[in-house]
Amino acid sequence: MVMGMLREALAPLAQVTTAVDGADALLKAVDDPPDLLISDYHMPGMDGRQLVDKLRSRPATRNAAVVLLATKSEIADKLSQQDHLADDFVEKPFFLKDAIRRIKRVIDRIALEKMAKTAPSDGVLRGNLAQMNVIDLVQSLEMGRKSCKLTMINDSERCEMFFSEGQVTHADYGGVTGDAAVFKVLRWTGGNFELDFDGKTTQQSTTLNTQGLLMEGLRLLDESNRTTEGDTAVAEEDDVLLDS
Repeated sequence: MVMGMLREALAPLAQVTTAVDGADALLKAVDDPPDLLISDYHMPGMDGRQLVDKLRSRPATRNAAVVLLATKSEIADKLSQQDHLADDFVEKPFFLKDAIRRIKRVIDRIALEKMAKTAPSDGVLRGNLAQMNVIDLVQSLEMGRKSCKLTMINDSERCEMFFSEGQVTHADYGGVTGDAAVFKVLRWTGGNFELDFDGKTTQQSTTLNTQGLLMEGLRLLDESNRTTEGDTAVAEEDDVLLDS
């Protein structure tokens, strides 16, 4: 049930292959190395940690990203302290929408890294915010611990953000700088972006780390949307709480 729902939800984001257990997953991964492995920590026979160790020991699968599904205590006591074991964890039980949101962050980071490898000779990566929106782009740069200059253009509007090891250090949006500039650009729903991995600045205008900027920016955006909607009722699709 859980695997089927995850597969259905991830299908629009990536090509998905499933396995019945750790041994089956290992065989399939060796035969066709994946970009990302999503595995339960608890499995019969080979558990998630053992599966990841075996993948890490093989050159063809060593660099595959990993997301592990585990309980809160397992993550705190056994998994999170192991360096490079996983790129992210999904705590069980979980709501499907929350799990997909976390997994999508890893997928976006992988996509960004692939795009970077095919960047033109000038070293500037160009893309469309319809393919990867501002929030996903910023999260991907944070997860990848990238240092770069991100320029976003939407009609006559322009915003520049500088990253150091994944942290936003300076942002400028038409003379508005720092945290306020980041909050402002998070409202964008379209436009283009350029990533210059040689772009640097000595300015420090932000006061929050990247996650703090995103959380506060989303809070302000939600507050603004609620004010705009007024008394309009919006029905949302029910989420599903899953465990395995």
